[in-house]
Amino acid sequence: MSENSQQPQPPQQPGQPSQPQPGPAYGTPQPGSSPYQGQPQPGPAYGNGPYQPQPLTPSDERMWAVFAQVGPFLITFIAPLVIWLVLKDRSRFVEQEAKESLNFQITVIIAHIAAAIISAVTFGIGAIVYLAFIAVVVFQILAAVANGRGEPYRYPVNIRFIK
Repeated sequence: MSENSQQPQPPQQPGQPSQPQPGPAYGTPQPGSSPYQGQPQPGPAYGNGPYQPQPLTPSDERMWAVFAQVGPFLITFIAPLVIWLVLKDRSRFVEQEAKESLNFQITVIIAHIAAAIISAVTFGIGAIVYLAFIAVVVFQILAAVANGRGEPYRYPVNIRFIK
């Protein structure tokens, strides 16, 4: 027994909602109609003018500057490098302090290489040079405390590779 899939539909009465009519898929623009209602609103459009990053608040500036000084305890020069590259356009203070920390970390890496060579050449007697690296920790803590107060810090022994 075969069933007829098309059933006769009763005539439409006024005031009753009409059955959906087959038509174009949802989101397809109809000729003569706009998908947007009302007048266009003026405002910034994408691609107009250069990108202007939002400046950091003073508390955020201090926080990121402290991270640039303390981060090398965990991941050497990577922390100040990333902070400098990401935030240099948003805060002059963070840019200055991250560069200072990055330059100090590069100086410390060079000093570590020199101390390793001295230790190797003197068959370990030169390892006493590593005691000087206690000063590195002290300088980094002093820098973090100064930056936490919002003050700039200049390392006393620093080769400024990045100006």
